[in-house]
Amino acid sequence: MTSVERIPVIVQELRDGFRSGVLRDNESRRTQLQRLRLMVTEQEDRLIDALVTDLGKPRIEAYTTEIAFTINEIDHNLKHLDSWTKPARVKVPLTFKPGTAKLVPEPLGTVCIIAPWNYPVQLLLAPLVPALAAGNTAVLKPSEVTPTVSALFEELIPRYFDSSTVAVVTGAVEETTALLEQRFDHIFYTGNGKVGRVVMRAAAEHLTPVTLELGGKSPAIVAADANISVAAKRIAWAKFLNAGQTCVAPDYVLVEEGAEDELVAALADAVTTFYGADPQQSPDYARIVNERHHDRLMKLIDAGGYDATVIGGTGDRASRYLSPTVLTGVKPDAAVMDDEIFGPILPVLTVGDVDEAIRFVNDRDKPLALYAFSSNDSTLDYVVANTSAGGVTLNHAVLHLAVPELPFGGVGESGMGSYHGKAGFDVFTHHKAVLDKPTRPDPALMYPPYTNTKQKIIRKFL
Repeated sequence: MTSVERIPVIVQELRDGFRSGVLRDNESRRTQLQRLRLMVTEQEDRLIDALVTDLGKPRIEAYTTEIAFTINEIDHNLKHLDSWTKPARVKVPLTFKPGTAKLVPEPLGTVCIIAPWNYPVQLLLAPLVPALAAGNTAVLKPSEVTPTVSALFEELIPRYFDSSTVAVVTGAVEETTALLEQRFDHIFYTGNGKVGRVVMRAAAEHLTPVTLELGGKSPAIVAADANISVAAKRIAWAKFLNAGQTCVAPDYVLVEEGAEDELVAALADAVTTFYGADPQQSPDYARIVNERHHDRLMKLIDAGGYDATVIGGTGDRASRYLSPTVLTGVKPDAAVMDDEIFGPILPVLTVGDVDEAIRFVNDRDKPLALYAFSSNDSTLDYVVANTSAGGVTLNHAVLHLAVPELPFGGVGESGMGSYHGKAGFDVFTHHKAVLDKPTRPDPALMYPPYTNTKQKIIRKFL
């Protein structure tokens, strides 16, 4: 754990590193990205072991969602680094000619990246990738809720990076509070809205811009004409991935009347196909991160407000196991519908039609993600046009965040700002506007005294 007294020293060293130009040119940025890639590939087994220890993640899940995702983000940034950092020419109005104008990308300075516990490798390193590509030095704050991963980063970051380029701060509330007291040029936070507000208040003291990657109750709308079997498999996979501890997991399902029974039966079949008759014995099903979160989730099930638990509903606190659970006949005011569930509990609500589903979604905070299933393209287009969400996947779930050139982020209560691909580079970049005017000609028209003739000419062309 980092001592509070060390934190200002760590940040100052990073600021000094930025001022000295450690990441001024593309070659130095490329080198740091390659070092990050080397760390992830060389330490893959240890990183996955840590994820298994802290979250019980299946190894292939840990690889695909954390290791491979991060490597792909690095490779994408390396591929586009030269084009993204190149000044972009823009048109100059006739009245400003002769002259040229351009946007010059420049790094912000020293940034702070605060990661959550649910994907503690990906969500710490994926924002670091564009931060380095853009030329910033960075301090990383992994989550204390996943202590094995956090301790591993505390060991690895100094081995692969100079302390003037990338540093890590570990600890809990006290250390994070001390970190947020420092002046940064950007703060990138992934987590919940409650802490997001704390981050914003701290950032306001220094007028520091922030990116907030939050969450929310991401709905899945299933029309009666959807391919129910496929929809159920895709919803179940996305929901029970990482035991539901995914910010873009389908939080609840709105299914049209007449299709609920078929959907629920297909969800049950999908769970059995994925995890067997006893998911607790499946090597492919993760665990809840700690006992506190296990207790929170069990309370949601015990609170009622629904007709039936058709799948699951059981847990084992000692092993942090909570079965894949599907609830039917869920009331809109049930406890499970209050906040983001962040666990393997899937409420299913019946609606009269797609319009009712849209009204239900729009009456609540804007979600981080929205999913719609239908065999009719016009229905899907209608849902997209009449709802607001951070991102949308049609006839599937979660996958939109893995497309490099689709910006990933929230809207309203689900966050502000976005990243991945070019959007990530832009988050950590100031696009400086530059106008270059030659000294000749230098007409007297723009200078006082403003004679009547000058005024007539100015009014004619401006």
